[in-house]
Amino acid sequence: MSETTIERDDVVAPERFTQESLGWVPWLQPLPKADFTDRHWDGVVDRQRADMPYFALLARDPEILRARTLTDNDIFYNTDGGAPRAERELAAAATSRLNGCVFCASVHSRFASEQSGRSEEVQRLLDEGVEAPLEPRWRAVVDASVALTRVPSAFGTDDIASLRAQGLGDEEISDVIHGAAFFNWANRLMLSLGEPEVPARRR
Repeated sequence: MSETTIERDDVVAPERFTQESLGWVPWLQPLPKADFTDRHWDGVVDRQRADMPYFALLARDPEILRARTLTDNDIFYNTDGGAPRAERELAAAATSRLNGCVFCASVHSRFASEQSGRSEEVQRLLDEGVEAPLEPRWRAVVDASVALTRVPSAFGTDDIASLRAQGLGDEEISDVIHGAAFFNWANRLMLSLGEPEVPARRR
Protein backbone atom coordinates (compact mmCIF):
# COMPACT_ATOMS: atom_id res chain seq x y z
CA MET A 1 0.00 0.00 0.00
CA SER A 2 1.35 3.43 -0.90
CA GLU A 3 1.68 6.17 1.69
CA THR A 4 -1.30 8.07 0.34
CA THR A 5 -3.74 5.19 -0.26
CA ILE A 6 -6.15 3.78 2.32
CA GLU A 7 -7.39 0.21 2.14
CA ARG A 8 -10.14 -0.96 4.51
CA ASP A 9 -12.24 -4.09 4.48
CA ASP A 10 -14.47 -3.21 7.45
CA VAL A 11 -16.53 -0.42 5.85
CA VAL A 12 -20.27 -0.97 6.40
CA ALA A 13 -22.10 0.88 3.65
CA PRO A 14 -25.56 2.36 4.32
CA GLU A 15 -28.30 0.20 2.80
CA ARG A 16 -30.47 3.12 1.71
CA PHE A 17 -30.67 6.87 1.52
CA THR A 18 -31.15 8.25 5.00
CA GLN A 19 -31.40 11.44 7.01
CA GLU A 20 -29.25 9.92 9.74
CA SER A 21 -25.68 11.11 10.20
CA LEU A 22 -23.17 8.98 8.30
CA GLY A 23 -19.43 8.58 8.34
CA TRP A 24 -17.21 8.88 5.28
CA VAL A 25 -14.11 6.85 4.47
CA PRO A 26 -11.51 8.42 2.13
CA TRP A 27 -9.58 6.34 -0.39
CA LEU A 28 -6.60 8.72 -0.17
CA GLN A 29 -4.85 9.71 3.03
CA PRO A 30 -6.14 12.93 4.61
CA LEU A 31 -3.57 15.45 5.74
CA PRO A 32 -2.79 14.78 9.44
CA LYS A 33 -3.65 17.72 11.69
CA ALA A 34 -0.06 17.65 12.96
CA ASP A 35 1.06 18.61 9.44
CA PHE A 36 -1.29 21.59 9.10
CA THR A 37 0.48 24.90 8.53
CA ASP A 38 -1.08 28.37 8.64
CA ARG A 39 -1.80 27.91 4.93
CA HIS A 40 -3.82 24.75 5.62
CA TRP A 41 -5.72 26.28 8.53
CA ASP A 42 -6.59 29.22 6.32
CA GLY A 43 -7.81 26.83 3.64
CA VAL A 44 -10.05 24.81 5.93
CA VAL A 45 -11.80 28.07 7.08
CA ASP A 46 -13.50 26.43 10.08
CA ARG A 47 -10.84 24.71 12.20
CA GLN A 48 -13.29 22.06 13.41
CA ARG A 49 -13.50 20.72 9.87
CA ALA A 50 -9.93 19.48 10.13
CA ASP A 51 -11.36 16.62 12.22
CA MET A 52 -13.50 15.47 9.28
CA PRO A 53 -11.70 13.10 6.85
CA TYR A 54 -13.22 14.74 3.76
CA PHE A 55 -12.00 18.24 4.59
CA ALA A 56 -8.67 17.00 5.90
CA LEU A 57 -8.17 15.29 2.53
CA LEU A 58 -9.14 18.40 0.56
CA ALA A 59 -6.76 20.42 2.77
CA ARG A 60 -3.91 18.94 0.73
CA ASP A 61 -4.86 21.67 -1.77
CA PRO A 62 -5.84 24.41 0.68
CA GLU A 63 -6.44 27.26 -1.76
CA ILE A 64 -9.03 25.22 -3.65
CA LEU A 65 -10.58 24.05 -0.38
CA ARG A 66 -10.91 27.64 0.84
CA ALA A 67 -12.64 28.73 -2.37
CA ARG A 68 -14.91 25.68 -2.23
CA THR A 69 -15.87 26.25 1.42
CA LEU A 70 -16.54 29.97 1.08
CA THR A 71 -18.76 29.29 -1.94
CA ASP A 72 -20.62 26.55 -0.08
CA ASN A 73 -21.12 28.74 2.99
CA ASP A 74 -22.42 31.67 0.97
CA ILE A 75 -24.91 29.53 -0.97
CA PHE A 76 -26.43 27.90 2.11
CA TYR A 77 -25.91 30.28 5.02
CA ASN A 78 -26.26 33.75 3.49
CA THR A 79 -30.04 33.94 3.83
CA ASP A 80 -30.56 37.71 4.11
CA GLY A 81 -32.54 37.48 0.86
CA GLY A 82 -33.56 34.94 -1.71
CA ALA A 83 -34.84 31.42 -1.14
CA PRO A 84 -35.50 30.06 2.34
CA ARG A 85 -32.66 27.90 3.66
CA ALA A 86 -34.91 24.81 3.47
CA GLU A 87 -35.35 25.18 -0.29
CA ARG A 88 -31.63 25.63 -0.87
CA GLU A 89 -31.06 22.43 1.10
CA LEU A 90 -33.86 20.71 -0.80
CA ALA A 91 -32.15 21.54 -4.09
CA ALA A 92 -28.89 20.03 -2.81
CA ALA A 93 -30.67 16.96 -1.44
CA ALA A 94 -32.54 16.31 -4.70
CA THR A 95 -29.35 16.70 -6.72
CA SER A 96 -27.51 14.33 -4.39
CA ARG A 97 -30.36 11.80 -4.53
CA LEU A 98 -30.27 11.79 -8.33
CA ASN A 99 -26.47 11.53 -8.45
CA GLY A 100 -26.43 8.68 -5.94
CA CYS A 101 -24.34 10.53 -3.35
CA VAL A 102 -25.71 8.93 -0.18
CA PHE A 103 -23.50 10.99 2.15
CA CYS A 104 -24.40 14.39 0.68
CA ALA A 105 -28.07 13.42 0.48
CA SER A 106 -28.04 12.53 4.18
CA VAL A 107 -26.52 15.88 5.18
CA HIS A 108 -28.74 18.11 3.07
CA SER A 109 -31.96 16.17 3.55
CA ARG A 110 -31.41 16.45 7.29
CA PHE A 111 -30.91 20.22 7.00
CA ALA A 112 -33.99 20.49 4.75
CA SER A 113 -36.03 18.70 7.42
CA GLU A 114 -34.64 20.81 10.27
CA GLN A 115 -35.26 24.07 8.43
CA SER A 116 -38.75 23.19 7.15
CA GLY A 117 -40.17 20.84 9.79
CA ARG A 118 -41.30 18.58 6.92
CA SER A 119 -39.20 15.50 7.53
CA GLU A 120 -41.80 13.08 6.13
CA GLU A 121 -41.80 14.80 2.74
CA VAL A 122 -38.01 14.90 2.72
CA GLN A 123 -37.86 11.21 3.57
CA ARG A 124 -40.29 10.48 0.75
CA LEU A 125 -37.83 12.12 -1.64
CA LEU A 126 -35.08 9.84 -0.33
CA ASP A 127 -37.21 6.69 -0.34
CA GLU A 128 -39.02 7.11 -3.65
CA GLY A 129 -36.55 9.20 -5.61
CA VAL A 130 -36.78 12.55 -7.33
CA GLU A 131 -40.19 11.78 -8.86
CA ALA A 132 -41.79 11.39 -5.41
CA PRO A 133 -45.02 13.38 -4.95
CA LEU A 134 -44.43 16.74 -3.27
CA GLU A 135 -46.43 19.92 -2.85
CA PRO A 136 -46.22 22.21 -5.92
CA ARG A 137 -43.51 24.66 -4.81
CA TRP A 138 -41.18 21.93 -3.59
CA ARG A 139 -41.98 19.93 -6.71
CA ALA A 140 -40.84 22.87 -8.83
CA VAL A 141 -37.59 23.20 -6.83
CA VAL A 142 -36.85 19.49 -7.18
CA ASP A 143 -37.76 19.44 -10.89
CA ALA A 144 -35.47 22.38 -11.63
CA SER A 145 -32.64 20.79 -9.65
CA VAL A 146 -33.10 17.49 -11.46
CA ALA A 147 -33.22 19.15 -14.89
CA LEU A 148 -30.00 21.05 -14.17
CA THR A 149 -28.32 17.90 -12.88
CA ARG A 150 -29.33 15.56 -15.69
CA VAL A 151 -28.37 17.76 -18.64
CA PRO A 152 -27.08 21.18 -17.57
CA SER A 153 -27.10 22.52 -21.12
CA ALA A 154 -30.79 21.61 -21.49
CA PHE A 155 -31.83 23.67 -18.47
CA GLY A 156 -33.58 26.77 -19.71
CA THR A 157 -36.50 29.16 -19.76
CA ASP A 158 -39.18 26.51 -19.25
CA ASP A 159 -37.52 25.45 -15.99
CA ILE A 160 -37.33 29.08 -14.87
CA ALA A 161 -40.99 29.60 -15.79
CA SER A 162 -42.03 26.62 -13.65
CA LEU A 163 -40.28 28.16 -10.66
CA ARG A 164 -41.84 31.56 -11.33
CA ALA A 165 -45.28 29.92 -11.53
CA GLN A 166 -44.82 28.79 -7.93
CA GLY A 167 -44.01 32.30 -6.77
CA LEU A 168 -40.22 32.24 -6.77
CA GLY A 169 -38.57 35.54 -7.62
CA ASP A 170 -35.23 36.14 -9.29
CA GLU A 171 -33.11 35.89 -6.13
CA GLU A 172 -34.92 32.75 -5.00
CA ILE A 173 -34.46 31.11 -8.39
CA SER A 174 -30.80 32.03 -8.34
CA ASP A 175 -30.39 30.38 -4.92
CA VAL A 176 -32.07 27.15 -6.08
CA ILE A 177 -29.81 27.03 -9.13
CA HIS A 178 -26.72 27.68 -7.02
CA GLY A 179 -27.65 24.91 -4.58
CA ALA A 180 -28.24 22.37 -7.33
CA ALA A 181 -25.29 23.39 -9.50
CA PHE A 182 -22.82 23.41 -6.63
CA PHE A 183 -23.82 19.94 -5.48
CA ASN A 184 -23.88 18.57 -9.00
CA TRP A 185 -20.13 19.27 -8.84
CA ALA A 186 -19.60 18.50 -5.14
CA ASN A 187 -21.25 15.06 -5.41
CA ARG A 188 -18.81 14.05 -8.11
CA LEU A 189 -15.86 15.16 -6.04
CA MET A 190 -17.00 13.24 -2.97
CA LEU A 191 -17.98 10.12 -4.96
CA SER A 192 -14.53 9.98 -6.54
CA LEU A 193 -12.56 10.30 -3.28
CA GLY A 194 -14.23 7.91 -0.84
CA GLU A 195 -17.42 6.19 0.34
CA PRO A 196 -20.08 6.60 3.03
CA GLU A 197 -20.26 4.28 6.00
CA VAL A 198 -22.60 3.54 8.88
CA PRO A 199 -20.89 4.79 12.08
CA ALA A 200 -19.65 2.02 14.36
CA ARG A 201 -22.06 3.04 17.14
CA ARG A 202 -25.04 2.04 14.93
CA ARG A 203 -23.74 -1.34 13.72
